[in-house]
Order: sequence, then C-alpha cells, then structure tokens
Amino acid sequence: METTERIVEAYVRYVRGWFTIPNIKCKGQLEIDLLAIDVTAPEGVRRYHIESGISISGGFSSLTNKPFSADELKKRGKQASQRRTLGYFTERKFGDPGVVEKLRIFGFLPKNYTKVVVSWGWDVDVLAAAEEAGVELWDFKNILKEIAHKSRSDRTYFTDDTMRTLQLMAMAMKT
Repeated sequence: METTERIVEAYVRYVRGWFTIPNIKCKGQLEIDLLAIDVTAPEGVRRYHIESGISISGGFSSLTNKPFSADELKKRGKQASQRRTLGYFTERKFGDPGVVEKLRIFGFLPKNYTKVVVSWGWDVDVLAAAEEAGVELWDFKNILKEIAHKSRSDRTYFTDDTMRTLQLMAMAMKT
C-alpha cells in the first residue's frame, strides 16, 4: 500500500469514523485501493469505493479529462499521463469486470455505493465530467488539512503509525 493510500485510509477511519478494507486483489492483477463503510449516516449504511491517484510531479499532479487509452497505458512513456485521466479511473479502476466482480462479493452493487477519486487537484473540466460519470472527487490537500485540524483539536493517542505520524506533524506545525 502506498503512503498516500495509507493517509486516505487514516482520514476515512479516524476523521470520518468509517470502517475500511484496504488493498483488495482482483482478477487481472488489479487492486481496489480502499472500500469504506459509513454506518453513522442517518439515512443508513453508505458504501464507498475509493481510489487514490496522488502525484505532485509537475505536469502529472492534476487529474485530467484527456482521453484514456488502454493501449497507451501499456507504453512505458505514456503510463504516467494515462493514470492521471478520469477515464483511467472510470474504465479501469471502477469499471473493469474483475473489479466489479470483487465489489459484488463485498455487497457493492451498481448504484448502492459512491465512487471516489482522491487526487492532488484536477483540471477545470474534470469536475463536471466526474459528476456525469457518477464519481466524487476528493482533494488530497484538503484531506491533509482536515487530518491536521483534527490532530490539533483532539488529544487522542493513535496507535496507527500513519495517523500518529500525521498527528505529530500537525502538532509540530502548530508551534
């Protein structure tokens, strides 16, 4: 599990208070980053399939609405740009038959869960395209800010290494 995925899981668990299952292997060497269940919602149980695509390297930091190509994804020089497209998430991370089959095993059926992409920002045209595709976007920078806010206001001792590290960092930044 990548560090950014661990941070997203810590956020969902300790800030939002949801149950999580990370790193679920699927057919075709694919993996679901995170499934989350919110049992605190007044309207009943809410399910989330969360995929993270965090990059802070120059031209690859923002999520784009450029066309996705499975063939281009196979080319070494094109992989990074393809993984930063909304289409990569909608077609491969959410829509691949192996992923859909695994989701069904966990009770994630069409229209009974929310698809989430976590990114370090996105291009202007991505938000409308994501809404049309039924995908919610979360900005990783905001997740870090919420974790820092909770860490500064809550003196809970976290045994989770990721959350404890973020808590210590937030406290150090406070002074």
